[in-house]
Amino acid sequence: MAFEFSDRHIETYQTRGYTVFEQILPATLIADLRRVTDQAREMARDEGGAQAQRIQPIANYDLEAQPFRDYADLPELVDALSRVLTPRHRHGDLEYLGVLFEPRDLPWATHWHRDWRDNVAGLPLDMWDEVFADIDYFNQINCALYEDSSTWVVPGSHLRRDLPREIERFPDRPVPGPEVDGKTYEERERTCLTYCQSMPDAVQLHLEAGDFALYRNTLWHIGNYVPHKKRATLHDGPKTPEFIRFIEEAREISVKRREAGHGMENPNA
Repeated sequence: MAFEFSDRHIETYQTRGYTVFEQILPATLIADLRRVTDQAREMARDEGGAQAQRIQPIANYDLEAQPFRDYADLPELVDALSRVLTPRHRHGDLEYLGVLFEPRDLPWATHWHRDWRDNVAGLPLDMWDEVFADIDYFNQINCALYEDSSTWVVPGSHLRRDLPREIERFPDRPVPGPEVDGKTYEERERTCLTYCQSMPDAVQLHLEAGDFALYRNTLWHIGNYVPHKKRATLHDGPKTPEFIRFIEEAREISVKRREAGHGMENPNA
């Protein structure tokens, strides 16, 4: 079924913090991207080892660029993004675009987090607080080339501060991840799933091949990965000049503050 845009996409993005453009990638583009990302997977593992799950940015690697350019220029996708966000939000910049893969050997999960606030040590939280609700900032993309149910989110959490039950679950910073050291494959798989389910009101985001998920990365979210499910998901963000400046400034400030001995600020302190 061909993708059809509707007001539902705008409403769910604003209220739940994510929306999915179902089957928006044509089959021919999926095939082209699968072919080139198979090469990228091997590059990632050659560079980072068996558990490497990311290659980014695409511009830094000797990969055929045309399929990624076709993704960036896909008219239906450009139009849908401009309706949910603005025409100023553009995706597919090879200087930022990455690909996410499955680990080769063992299940693994990230920690629950809101981007920048909970995963960038040294960042002054007032920088995040000032713009966390601004639509020009903190938009993120997962575009699946294979069925992908790795991402979990807490719908609507992008609209608010942490709830008491979320603070109770993760009172400290850095947020601890699942404890998987020394466990078997199956034990790690179960431990990571239980950790995902431990966040109140968490839901699993299910994507089919060719689905494009747009989400606010200021909502609580997590990635949970297993080797037995092949994954190649384009990881991207519709950038604006304002957000690019934020990224550059936040990285510079965070580095200086870490060098000065600052760690990760706790929003619950």
